[in-house]
Amino acid sequence: MKSIWIALLGIAVLAGSASGASNGTSVDLVAYSTPKDAYGKIISAFQKTGAGKGVGFSQSYNASFDQARAVAAGQPADIVALSLDPDIGYLVKKNLVPKNWAANTHRGITSDSVVVFVVRDGNPKHIKGWGDLVKPGIQVITPNPLTSGGARWNVMAAYGAQRRGGKTDKQGVKYLYKLFHHVPVQPASAREALTIFAQGKGDVLLTYENEAIYANKKGVHTDYHVPKATLLIETPAALTKTGLKKPAAKAFYKYIWSTTAQRAFADQGYRPVLKSVAKGYRLVRPPGLFTIASKQWGLNGWTKVNRRFFDPNKGIMAAIEKSLGH
Repeated sequence: MKSIWIALLGIAVLAGSASGASNGTSVDLVAYSTPKDAYGKIISAFQKTGAGKGVGFSQSYNASFDQARAVAAGQPADIVALSLDPDIGYLVKKNLVPKNWAANTHRGITSDSVVVFVVRDGNPKHIKGWGDLVKPGIQVITPNPLTSGGARWNVMAAYGAQRRGGKTDKQGVKYLYKLFHHVPVQPASAREALTIFAQGKGDVLLTYENEAIYANKKGVHTDYHVPKATLLIETPAALTKTGLKKPAAKAFYKYIWSTTAQRAFADQGYRPVLKSVAKGYRLVRPPGLFTIASKQWGLNGWTKVNRRFFDPNKGIMAAIEKSLGH
């Protein structure tokens, strides 16, 4: 087990790596923490195409907003593949990504997932629903919502599930307070959260479905449950203004939505956005699935959600962190 979590951690903190022989043409890919394996396979396949022949890649993987801030601070980036629309929006405000970045057929969304519960092998604590997470003695692992896009998906899945179950806004917020008092540690990213869980910390991990699948592939023997009410995760990518000037970057960005690339995402546990590819995979669609734009459940899209829940000074999560003594 120790060797497993060391390997996971090594991936979590990877700052940058080069891939492929280069003829002088290179593409800088900056991504959130979890899709390294998928992009590795997509890059290898792209390099076998005419457009990708001789193209080298520099890859960086870390917590989503940390990556956005790094790019804003000068880290080279031709393509940014982040966890949330607002993280790319941050780079739009910094004049590094064009305002129309999401103008393609898939709105810039590279893949989907859902928020799931990863539990110990055999589910000894019998954790199946959101109410089980706040029972006495249960420890929940989830990343820090100030750095991790995955954490923000988790928070909104928890809140939205309460609203979808008939709870009021006030009751939904109260649930978040209660939930985070069951969180003993908040790692910086989704991949670091998986590493902590692999070490034996916690009873349940809130994360992307693809991370649960990844954990089992890497030998972390767990079960995972898709709750009846959960949030559809949509992860975006964008060409930066630098990338728009590079034919190789533009070609690779387009290639992300090819059948080959979408299958690579699916093989790593992601839900492909290309319908023709998705048909070939058994994807559980929970009956209470909702999206970040679900107004009836009080979500109203990332712009409003970010302002209300994740403002570092006045947001609901800032108040919750303060109540925890953070």
